[in-house]
Amino acid sequence: MPTKKPKILFLAYYFPPLNGIACVRTWNIAKYLSRLGWDVTVVTPDPHLWRLGDSRDIEKTNLQLQKENIKRISTGHGWRFLSPGSLKCENMGIRWFVGKVCRRIASQWRIDREIGWIKEAKRSCLTLVREDVDIILASGKPFCSFRLAKWLSDKLNRPYVLDYRDPWTDNPHAKLPKLQKTIQEEQELLQKSAAVTIVSPSWAWDLRKRYDLKEKVHIISNGFDPEELTQVQPTQFPYFTIVYTGNFYPPKRVITPLMAALKQLKEFREGGEVKWFLHYYGQMGEHVREEAERFGVMDKVKLHEKVPRSVALSAVAGGNISVVITSIPDHVTLADQGMVTGKVFEPLGLGTPILLICPLESDAAKLGSCQGVRVFQKEDVRGITHYLNERIEGKVEEIAGGEEYSWVNLSSRLNDVLLKSL
Repeated sequence: MPTKKPKILFLAYYFPPLNGIACVRTWNIAKYLSRLGWDVTVVTPDPHLWRLGDSRDIEKTNLQLQKENIKRISTGHGWRFLSPGSLKCENMGIRWFVGKVCRRIASQWRIDREIGWIKEAKRSCLTLVREDVDIILASGKPFCSFRLAKWLSDKLNRPYVLDYRDPWTDNPHAKLPKLQKTIQEEQELLQKSAAVTIVSPSWAWDLRKRYDLKEKVHIISNGFDPEELTQVQPTQFPYFTIVYTGNFYPPKRVITPLMAALKQLKEFREGGEVKWFLHYYGQMGEHVREEAERFGVMDKVKLHEKVPRSVALSAVAGGNISVVITSIPDHVTLADQGMVTGKVFEPLGLGTPILLICPLESDAAKLGSCQGVRVFQKEDVRGITHYLNERIEGKVEEIAGGEEYSWVNLSSRLNDVLLKSL
């Protein structure tokens, strides 16, 4: 007799065909849990509601879902004007003005931009009965999906597990102070959950301490999908290339330490035969330009706008060094220590040497145990310069030891957490 597959209802607001780092985690969770024997159903906004760079990605995703035996409950989305950059909505003329006013009010009242999804998601799940679901998994942000998990848990009398990609009430990049009401809500949702997963040891310790969760919190870091990365075609750069992809969050994550090092490198290698450049891919080009001009190295920097994930991966694969900066404040908090950006795992899986700038006591610094990952503090400009110069001079450094961050292994740990939570 075949064993009955456990059924998981996966609440994933960010999910392919949307293109972004958050979708890397949600897609790999669904993909590898399905391969591990789970009957996976994903609850996510209808793909046609997103502003996509390529509409063909919808059909590509549909084929991938079919191949991996993943079901999808596509939902509507109200209040799309709160996220006009990522969701299709009327955003011209008077509608733009009204939308702008509403976005300002929502920000002041701490209303999630994704709040309009919850009502539609509930409506799409109304026909579900207890026999359709064994366990519920919600990935946040948005953290309103945690409320949805609790609502479904009460409706279906099934346990729920909460997956944190970032902290909710103690986010190191949050600009607004924490509200006691939100803290109380987070505590209630955590206490009633069957388990909690989070991406770094420091953030896990913080949750356990603040909410007295003891053994309920488990670490499932971000990672890379080896199958995806084997298909990446490296960009063929005609010179030594330093690559940076992704966003910055001034003042806690800025490109300043790298620009200071590039200034020294430029002076040291003046007249050198080997050409070298920094390529930046992302939507923070103005910040990169300002710092490059301030340090006098704009002639060594090439700016690209935000590009599809496939293009960014090709650049990382073809680059000689991938630079990753996590969080570099003057005073390092526990929240800062737990910042391990998902961007660090792409070069790790692609085999591109990594120059990682982060606090030495942080969780990210532990990646320095992997061969080919060099960790520097923001103050060590001379060390960063020396490392870059060695690479330009031809010193080879291979990547190795990052297998634990493969989603093949990460999903196995998540599988154990879910099975124990049933």
